[in-house]
Amino acid sequence: MGRIEQEKAAKGSQHWLQHLVETAPGKLDSAVGFGTLEWLSPLAGDDFAEYRDAAYLDRLGVELTTRPLDTFWPAGGPVWDGLAHASYGASILIEAKSHVSEMSSNCEASSPESRAMIEKAFAATKAAFDVDPDIDWCTDHYQYANRLAHAYLMKELNNVPTELVFVYFVGDSEMNGPATRKEWEAAVMEAQDRLGILGQLPRYVRDVFIDVSAG
Repeated sequence: MGRIEQEKAAKGSQHWLQHLVETAPGKLDSAVGFGTLEWLSPLAGDDFAEYRDAAYLDRLGVELTTRPLDTFWPAGGPVWDGLAHASYGASILIEAKSHVSEMSSNCEASSPESRAMIEKAFAATKAAFDVDPDIDWCTDHYQYANRLAHAYLMKELNNVPTELVFVYFVGDSEMNGPATRKEWEAAVMEAQDRLGILGQLPRYVRDVFIDVSAG
């Protein structure tokens, strides 16, 4: 199912995102930078649910009429850490991290058909971002890459106002996360360099850094 109920998290990026949406959305809104947001996920009143596949589009109230999701990406796509609406109408996609090891992931698609579909989506996204087509997006930083592909699908293939925001929590000592923004920026730059996108991301993709060291 595309709606995935979650427990109230005790630590890590899931905890911090839930905590800020529930108790200090203004701090989160300010960091994201699109004014006051209408948060759609994760919400305490919605079982802190996270959304994927068609369910995340339904949650955002978005229809992809030009290029439907199921023609671009197989079932079992990204589970979004957060979803929101900006006051000017954009859909906000949130991916949150509190430690560097969370950035490492590989494609685990088991069927040849799914793998081929993913590779085709990546090829289109790389072409749009002027990335070397031979760079492998299925290993090491697959999760980062598939978020980019979904934002590209919404924004560029369907002309849906979309903002993809990578939220990095600074100072999560319990998870041994980066203690400074500079540490996070170095890790992000390394990932982007390996994906061939360093300095080449479109304006609808941004990084934000939120200090949670004080709790």
